[in-house]
Amino acid sequence: MGLWPFPPGGAEVSYRGRFAPTPSGPLHFGSVVAALGSWLDARAHGGEWHLRIDDLDPPRVVQGARTSIIATLERLGLVWDGPIGVQSGRSDAYEEAMEHLARRGHLYRCACSRREIAAAGLPGIEGPRYPGTCRNRTDVPATAAAWRIDVRGVTIAFDDLLQGPVSQDLDAAIGDFVLRRGDAVHSYHLACVVDDATGGYTHVVRGADLLDSTPRQIFLQRLLTLPTPAYLHLPVAVDARGAKLSKQTLAAPVDADRPSKTLIRALTFLGHGPPPDLALALPSTLLDWAVRHWDRALLPRTRTAPLPGR
Repeated sequence: MGLWPFPPGGAEVSYRGRFAPTPSGPLHFGSVVAALGSWLDARAHGGEWHLRIDDLDPPRVVQGARTSIIATLERLGLVWDGPIGVQSGRSDAYEEAMEHLARRGHLYRCACSRREIAAAGLPGIEGPRYPGTCRNRTDVPATAAAWRIDVRGVTIAFDDLLQGPVSQDLDAAIGDFVLRRGDAVHSYHLACVVDDATGGYTHVVRGADLLDSTPRQIFLQRLLTLPTPAYLHLPVAVDARGAKLSKQTLAAPVDADRPSKTLIRALTFLGHGPPPDLALALPSTLLDWAVRHWDRALLPRTRTAPLPGR
């Protein structure tokens, strides 16, 4: 199958990481923490670090955001290896994965609305979970129907490199989740799994807001006979109210004109605050120091952490 894993350029490496932002706006502090943490973990282990733009969902893509993200990473000195990847235009690869799963009887059509799912009253970790209404139906219309994957009896356990052991009963936590929406947009989970495998990524370092998504992705990797990378989920920056920094909470963009200050704040958040004599250092000097001193044992072993002082 054409989507099955191959490393970029055909080279074998022991560590290949990536940063995969959604171009829904400029980078905020939480995004920079994820980018910096993944970059440092890759460089400290002598590995590659790649950039992928996850522009899978057209309504979420903001014009100019991709250019802004790239420019900010460049100002911070977070240089990537190889060409920039993009998800748009990869629907054939995602469909190939869908066909693989459908042939093995893992998928079914679903015409349930969010209101109908909520009315079932089954709590899940991300709100109302799907009750399996269409699982055994044969009369679901093809028009505007989503495709779901059957997760009954599936428990996924793995060891996160920072957060430790994680175990999730997919049916109790999420229910049968969507792989392709009624508007033909493929799910983040399916696209991420396919693209991580195609990219040959050995390590995924990202925010802990995605920790609960990882069991779903490991489940898909196993069904598609794809390798599972090592995962490390960094703490997510939260404001004074405990809310995660995000586009939805109107998190302010980082000041790209003061890259050293931004790097020092992000390093401090990650438990790697540089010494005072580097307070006025250039980004390249700060990053050289950080690579030499990077130690996973210093990272906060929490899912969230407050913003450091300015």
